[in-house]
Amino acid sequence: MATTKRAWKLQEYVAHAGNVNCLALGHKSGRVIVTGGDDKKVNLWLVGKPNCIMSLSGHTTPVEAVRFGGADESMVMAGSMSGALKIWDLKAAKIVRTLTGHKANIRSLDFHPFGAFVASGSLDTNVKLWDIRRKGCIFTYKGHCGAVNCLRFSPDGRWLASAGDDSLIKLWDLTAGKPLTDFREHSAAVNCVEFHPNEFLLASGSSDRTVKFWDLETLKLVSSAGEDAGPIRTVFFHEEGGCLFSGSQDMLKVYGWEPSRCYDSFAMGWAKVADTAIAQNQLIGASFNQTNVLVYVVDIKRCQSFANNQPLTTSTPLSNSEVTEKEPHPSSKPMPVPSAHHRKAYTDRPSTQSTKQSEEVKVETDEETSMWAEDEDVDSVAEIRDLVDYREVFQPKSKKLSRTPPKDREPFTAPPEDVDTNIDRRPPTGTSGDGGTHRKAGRSKADKERKVTPRSELSRHVPDVIPKSPGVIATPTNKPVGLAMEDFLPKTEPSARAISEEEATIALQSGHNSMAAVLSTRHKNLQVVRTMWTNRDVRTSLDTAITINDPAVVVDLLGLMCLKDQWWNLDICALVLSQLQDLLFSKYENYVICGCNALRVILKNFGAIIKTNLSAGPSIGVDISREERQNKCKMCDSYLTSLRPLLDKRHSSVKIGSRFRELIILMDTLA
Repeated sequence: MATTKRAWKLQEYVAHAGNVNCLALGHKSGRVIVTGGDDKKVNLWLVGKPNCIMSLSGHTTPVEAVRFGGADESMVMAGSMSGALKIWDLKAAKIVRTLTGHKANIRSLDFHPFGAFVASGSLDTNVKLWDIRRKGCIFTYKGHCGAVNCLRFSPDGRWLASAGDDSLIKLWDLTAGKPLTDFREHSAAVNCVEFHPNEFLLASGSSDRTVKFWDLETLKLVSSAGEDAGPIRTVFFHEEGGCLFSGSQDMLKVYGWEPSRCYDSFAMGWAKVADTAIAQNQLIGASFNQTNVLVYVVDIKRCQSFANNQPLTTSTPLSNSEVTEKEPHPSSKPMPVPSAHHRKAYTDRPSTQSTKQSEEVKVETDEETSMWAEDEDVDSVAEIRDLVDYREVFQPKSKKLSRTPPKDREPFTAPPEDVDTNIDRRPPTGTSGDGGTHRKAGRSKADKERKVTPRSELSRHVPDVIPKSPGVIATPTNKPVGLAMEDFLPKTEPSARAISEEEATIALQSGHNSMAAVLSTRHKNLQVVRTMWTNRDVRTSLDTAITINDPAVVVDLLGLMCLKDQWWNLDICALVLSQLQDLLFSKYENYVICGCNALRVILKNFGAIIKTNLSAGPSIGVDISREERQNKCKMCDSYLTSLRPLLDKRHSSVKIGSRFRELIILMDTLA
């Protein structure tokens, strides 16, 4: 019997007419997906099927955050670039509330586990708690210095954890309306947080490539998992609480925390994973790239313990409906559960006034948070596109009392190992993205098509017409940026004779030598910049990178600088602004994104300083430092003024228009 894959790509489909900006899985069922895009729509999907179940419209700006809610995932919440928040009832197929109050893009959302409350985090650095029934904001939590990337309520609904671009994790007491503590050990933006389902434990993932575990009883760091290959995008506890799944760039890892260890890892092809969930002993991971959504499946029954090579399921007992056919041997030693027995559970916490919050809270009445009108929902439409799947998921028929237990959904069937899929169990070894050995590269297209099963064809269906945005080359996940791979491959003519293996080897070797020379030159340039960087002289390092005249080196350096706001000053701002025009209008998407990130850092941290200095009157007497500061601000303002009309031309781009629109909003504050 042929062995099957532990992890595989389930499907890929076009989800929106514009770029997909956000995505969320239903964590209770693991079988539904909600997406939001630049086309201002919120679309719902069933995992494993390529057709949209329902499309929700009503937002007037691109949708940037989505989240499922309700005991049966019958609610969906979506936040937009304008700061508006809309909540839909999926069973009734209608909008429930429209809430406004944030001054910038909504970046994170969560439903309260019990009450009719929701939380939202924004680019305006604020966290707001909303009462859905009273149509208003209960409280605004202030304290972050950057965008709020993730929000999570504790399982008992009494705490709220928020993570932001300022490298902070804040734990809020919902009753007192103030922070309990700040966790500051991360050195870069925190992208995700997750509460343990049973114990007083919090996990966080950051752009510093680490996963950290926090004890919520002592409010101290428990352990930290080693650096991953890229920023941590999502963390998710196993339903039994025995391990944590961490998703990063093309990688899934299984962690324990006491002591810190990695049980297993999977080399995935999902690029920047957006969300994960568990259903029928399978982990479902979803990501998006431009207009497409990609769904991957991991068989968690086959996750191996790093220590003793035992299945993960031996340490995390499953329910009766999830027992596998192959039981572990009685003599096998179970993998230790990484949890402290002395740590309290949420059920051990004494009762507080948090449980009475719905009766005691007062709704804010300020002008910003009371902007709600029934008229706003007139244009909000819930369009059902697949009536059969919609009724199956959101309007199931009431089942009569029966001795036969309800039938669970079947897990997805894993493809055999020899099927040419997009996932490899082995870690990446630096080969080209086509997968390839010479034998695979030599296969004809027809041969590959014959190996695809009918089920795979259905699950990986992509429409013939895919919206494309001209002028920008998408960032590949498995090729060097800024290099045309075709330039290093031998040119072949359709009528050319079949070459021998020796001739093919020579041709490939010549192309390899050319590419190696280019990469070697780039490596030397980076070494020069690194030498300057070791002296903590950021300005000199940046000057050197610009002098080398290699955009790839400048992009690498700016990508590092954008992680630390304290490395910036007015001198560096003026120097970076002088290079941004070339980056923002490059044909490479990675260069454009790096330029947008750098400009966003400048506008957020120095926009007010530039505006204040330009509007200040003349000084009394001689103040050399003040004059120098004003000259630098004038230089920055001149660069920003020249960039503004160029941003207006690109804000309608399908691929990266949302980034340009965000920059235009930030630049309007200087006017």
